[in-house]
This record gives sequence, C-alpha cells and structure tokens, in this order.
Amino acid sequence: MNHQKPTLVILAAGLGSRYGGMKQIDGVGSHGEPIIEFSIYDAKEAGFEQVVLIIQHQHEALFKKALTDRVAQKMDVQFAFQDVNDIPGEAIERSKPWGTVQALLSCQDIVKGPFAIINADDYYGKDAYRSIYQFLSTKVSENHYAMVGYHIKETVTENGSVTRGVCDVNEQGYLKQIIEIKEIYLKDKQIHAKKDGQDIPLDNNCLVSMNFWAFHPSIYAKLMPLWKEFVAKARIENPEKAEYVIPTAIGQLVQDKQIQVEILDTSDKWFGITYQEDKPMVVRNIAELKKNGSYPDVLWKETD
Repeated sequence: MNHQKPTLVILAAGLGSRYGGMKQIDGVGSHGEPIIEFSIYDAKEAGFEQVVLIIQHQHEALFKKALTDRVAQKMDVQFAFQDVNDIPGEAIERSKPWGTVQALLSCQDIVKGPFAIINADDYYGKDAYRSIYQFLSTKVSENHYAMVGYHIKETVTENGSVTRGVCDVNEQGYLKQIIEIKEIYLKDKQIHAKKDGQDIPLDNNCLVSMNFWAFHPSIYAKLMPLWKEFVAKARIENPEKAEYVIPTAIGQLVQDKQIQVEILDTSDKWFGITYQEDKPMVVRNIAELKKNGSYPDVLWKETD
C-alpha cells in the first residue's frame, strides 16, 4: 500500500462543445466561483492538500485568472497538460482530445501516490470527498480501487441527453461491469436509453459513474496496453473523433479480473452542467448551499 498523502486530480481539458464554452471555469457562485472551486474547497475540508488540474496548454492563463490564483493560496495546485498529439506512434490530425483515459495518463509524471479523480463541471457533495479520502488513506492498493456511485435519476437533465457509465454491482458492493451509454434521457419521469434506434427504459435507481474514482498509481501501467490497443484501432476506424473514457477502460480491467472496484455510497445529491440551460439550476443549488451554511459567502476567506 502507498502511504503518500492522496492527491485530487481534476479532468478539465474538455472543449465544452454541447455547452458552447469553457464550462469548467464558468462562474455559478455569488462571487463568480465555478463548480470546480467548490469541489476543491470540499476536498480541502476532507483532507486533500494537493490538486492537479488536467487542462490544455492554451487554457493555462484562463485557469490561473479564473481559479488558481485564488485557490493556490490555500492548496498546492499544479497543472498537467492533455496534448492531442501525445499518443502511441505518430500523431493524427485532429483538434479534439482523445478522452479521459489520455487525460489520466497525462498526469503520471506528477501524481506518484494514491489519487482521486473528478470532472471539473460536476458537483459531488461533501460526503463523497470524505468517503473517498478515507478510502485512499486506508484501503487503496495495486488492485483495489473505488468509485463513488450515484443513482441515475439524480444525474439526468431535462435539457437533453447525457452520457453515463451504467454500473452493475454485486452483493458485496463491488463493480461487476460498467457500460458507457451515450444517449440517456428523461421521458415522462422515466429514464431511457437510445440503443439501435429503440427506446430502452432503465431502472431509475441504478447506479452510474460520474467519474469520481479512487486510484492507486498502478493504474497507469494497467491502462497503457489498453490505451495503445485503442489508438491502433482508432487510427483505422475513427481517427478524428474516437475517444477512450475511464469507465470503459475500468470495465475492461474488471472483466479481466485485474482489479476490484469498491462502490462507495454517498448521501449527497450530484448536480452538474452539460448544457447552457442547466446553468440556472446549478446557480440556484449553489445559492441554497451558501444560504444553509454549507459554504461561507466568500469561500477561502474563512479557511485556515
């Protein structure tokens, strides 16, 4: 087991094509704070001291101005860069990043100990950070990882379809399989998925991954052969748009019995931004959390 202090890694290199802009640093709090800032605040409360932001090189100045110049006074903040050309073999002409597996691998020279990884534009709740920090501090190992699970009904939007990693969990609370489904939507208060042109109803209470994982640094070596295999295939089948995402890769490692993934429960409600139309709901939720005392009016003013 690795006894280094856990690090929080944040996936923030996406282009926000459905949102129409840099949703990772778009302000939703009363003082212009983005969701990511509340996540870092919650992580610090839970015990995290280091944050690594995975971004694209051209966005570094934007992140410093919108976020890290404030946060760096309270947390050790570093950048890792997801480069579209950083792939096995020769680069391929494309503008879109290769997905969250490539992003995760981009921080392997910086993050050497156990780490949690999250999306920049998702609000996970304070309890989730406490649970995952505890796991990283006491249980994580080379083949024992964890994921915070959320009920799918709490993770959809009325403003369009979403992509979710739908989980099958065994009686012992470990992941049996995870399937990335790209078109999940709400229809008459029932969750549906689109498959082969058909509407497939899903259990409203099934668990999904919102990309809140706890990993040991052994994850890098386990992912690399899968990543190489994916890129080799993508060169032939879909070189411009193919993406390899963490839930798909973890699902493969679970199926191959290389790892166990413990599902961590949380009492907190998730919310996040996929579309511009989601923003007013997020603004209201953050305002309510400040009003009920979950956060101070000015986040970092009242921390140590």
